[in-house]
Parts: sequence; C-alpha cells; structure tokens
Amino acid sequence: EVQLVESGGGLVQAGGSLRLSCTASGFTFDDYAVAWFRQAPGKEREVVSCISFSTGSTDYAHSVKGRFTISSDNANDTVYLQMNSLQFEDTAVYYCAAKETDCSDLHYYGTDYWGKGTLVTVSS
Repeated sequence: EVQLVESGGGLVQAGGSLRLSCTASGFTFDDYAVAWFRQAPGKEREVVSCISFSTGSTDYAHSVKGRFTISSDNANDTVYLQMNSLQFEDTAVYYCAAKETDCSDLHYYGTDYWGKGTLVTVSS
C-alpha cells in the first residue's frame, strides 16, 4: 500500500523550531517531487516548500523563505522540513504530498499522494 507518513508536529513557542519528517511507504521517492503543504483553520491549503529528488532543486513560499529548509534522505525515502523562527501564523496542519515529476509540474498539475497531516501549533 502506498503511503506517506508525516511526523514531528507539536506545540512550540514563537521563535522556536520543529522538524517535520515525511517517509514513503510502498514506493520510493526516486524521480518524485515531494512537497509540504499546510492548512490553517479557516484558510485555504497552501504550498510551503518542494524538493525534486532527481535534481535536488527546492523552492519555498515567500512567507517561509529563510526560516524553513526542506531536505531529503534519499537512502531512506524521507523528506524533512526544518522550521526555525516559528511564528503564530505558522500554526496549521502540515501535509506531505508527492508526485512522480519535478516541483514545477507538481505545482502546476497537483499531486498523486497525500499524507494524513501533522499538527503544528505555535503559541504566541
């Protein structure tokens, strides 16, 4: 069964850090783009960051650039999102998603697989 499993969410004070993990089960991330999305209460889902496994290229939403870092562990089919200088506005459910393509096409065409999400709560 194909699954994406997220972990690492939790409660943190503003200014703190968290690292989220997304691990593939039932397939490998080779030739995939893996993205982190988030959805805050009452808001639409938005993409946070993406990494293309084949090239290692990354992109970030303007709101998190310089604070968040996406990285991959190719041997273990895991993608990380290191989140530093967290702000109250970063509070959301964070989802991992993947598509067998690069990030440009993932942003344009959407994703094939979704995780169930992990909650990040930043207290002000």
